[in-house]
Amino acid sequence: MSLMEQIYKTVILERSRHPRHHGALPDPATQHEGVNPSCGDELRLSLLTGEDGTITDARFQGHGCAISQASADLMIDAILGKTHAQARDLAHNFKSMIRGEAHDTDQLGELRALSGVQQLHARVKCATLPWTTLEAALAGQEEPASDER
Repeated sequence: MSLMEQIYKTVILERSRHPRHHGALPDPATQHEGVNPSCGDELRLSLLTGEDGTITDARFQGHGCAISQASADLMIDAILGKTHAQARDLAHNFKSMIRGEAHDTDQLGELRALSGVQQLHARVKCATLPWTTLEAALAGQEEPASDER
């Protein structure tokens, strides 16, 4: 097993078993639900935005596979302190990486640990669900997000 595969497995297991950002966020500024109907992952993302437009806190609730839960937890680490525009840009870049498309590796940092998902085509939607939900939350959409693309 390569070093990257070991990191991938370790990160997914650790973040899914012991997420740092799982739970309710009191009085969120934005809240959005996402669903992956192909495997049953469900996610509620809550965001708190400061007066300067940066994301100051975020939490997720719901259930799903280890990949979706780890992706949600890592996503929150990555978006804290970012503006909505920066978070949207990061979401686009992350989804490009997961889909095997051109992306900015340097911007992704610790999120690169999930790059192995691109080899598991059935799990791409699991990894991108939190990010699709984030994009929908930032866009202010009312209907649940779904990553059926």
